[in-house]
Amino acid sequence: MYLKQGQLPTVVLSSASVVEEAIRKHDLTFSNRTVIDAICALDHHDNSAIFLPPTSKWRNLRKLSNSHMLSARKLDASRNIRENKVRDLCSYVQKCTDTGAVVNIGQVGFDVILNVMSTTLFSLDLADPVSELSCSFRKTFRHIIEELGMPNLGDFFPIMKKLDLQGIRRRTSIHFRKMLDVFNQIIEQRLRDRCSPNYVRCDDVLEALLDIKPNQAEYIEPSAIAHLFMDLIVAATDTTSTTFEWAMAELIHNPSKLKILQAELQEMVGKGNSVEECHITQLPYLQAIVKETLRLHPPAPIPIPRKVDSDVNMCGYTIPANSMLLLNVGAIARDPETWDNPEKFEPERFLGSEIDVKGHNFELLPFGAGRRTCPGMPLATRILPLMLASLIHEFDWILENGVTPENMDMEEKHSFTVEKAQRLRIVPVCR
Repeated sequence: MYLKQGQLPTVVLSSASVVEEAIRKHDLTFSNRTVIDAICALDHHDNSAIFLPPTSKWRNLRKLSNSHMLSARKLDASRNIRENKVRDLCSYVQKCTDTGAVVNIGQVGFDVILNVMSTTLFSLDLADPVSELSCSFRKTFRHIIEELGMPNLGDFFPIMKKLDLQGIRRRTSIHFRKMLDVFNQIIEQRLRDRCSPNYVRCDDVLEALLDIKPNQAEYIEPSAIAHLFMDLIVAATDTTSTTFEWAMAELIHNPSKLKILQAELQEMVGKGNSVEECHITQLPYLQAIVKETLRLHPPAPIPIPRKVDSDVNMCGYTIPANSMLLLNVGAIARDPETWDNPEKFEPERFLGSEIDVKGHNFELLPFGAGRRTCPGMPLATRILPLMLASLIHEFDWILENGVTPENMDMEEKHSFTVEKAQRLRIVPVCR
């Protein structure tokens, strides 16, 4: 579909076959980004692996993220961090069972992911309910997500961009500055600590990045490290916690599916045992639930827009240069020509199926495909099932205020990601 959003020519690809042709034949031409005005705040677009064009700088940032955090080897090495943070989550939920307190699933999921990321990056927990810094950081994070998800006239009418009529870039600059200040303070403190003769090295990403010498090709300025950390944390935390909340909501909404998962966990993990990452490959129904959640509720139904570098002939049409290209992965994942009962939550569709979420099956692309595939996919596909399985294995759940699974509110709220309109608040009960 071709349309004009203001002065911005836009092409939307909404079928698996068309997206497959786009990625397989024209991925390089489609690998640039349409940069929204809000991201230009504090020149973040010039330091962002998410929005940079596919240049050497972009490749270096992707390489640094992968080699020091997101490769299979690094993820295996940091497994204990994820398992410890999920155990902390289960301990918190256990306290809630003792008092009958309600658990805000989206919030606790957000805190776990944030702590996994911050501990991996610089050995600190940023999510602490009693920390003033932590509370301020969470508020800043929410403000950033709201501003990035807001339609901006400057994106559709370039002549208005400098005017910033809605104040989006100005407000985003304020929120970016607050977040970058937190990271810069952490980096500066680490640099001071490294000068001490009694310094004990940290086993984290920051230490590895600071070890790179200026004469090495991979070198990254400390000021750019802060932008990299903001990219990684903002991209991972909101999307993963949103998917986690939807997965829990769908299981509560579909008690028969919940019982099947509980039975699988009981058989493979055993009562009284904690779920560990090594169990995930032995839990096919759990993996099917994660895939089905990502199909029905992809965190970004239309991922970050691409930009067409030059005229492209595709499917008998010409896509003009400088168009914004949108991959409508949400529509593809609910295409009735591909999926039976596409609006229903049916994890069974993935049992015995070779369809995966890694970008090779074009009917299911929650993490995108091609050169712009989300680099955080390997982390998300480890932490999501671990969090979900742990809470389902150790606790039963009751909706608050007498709400039943049948009459749950399952409406969506569209922003930077697609959240649950009414947040999932449930009461845990020991199993």
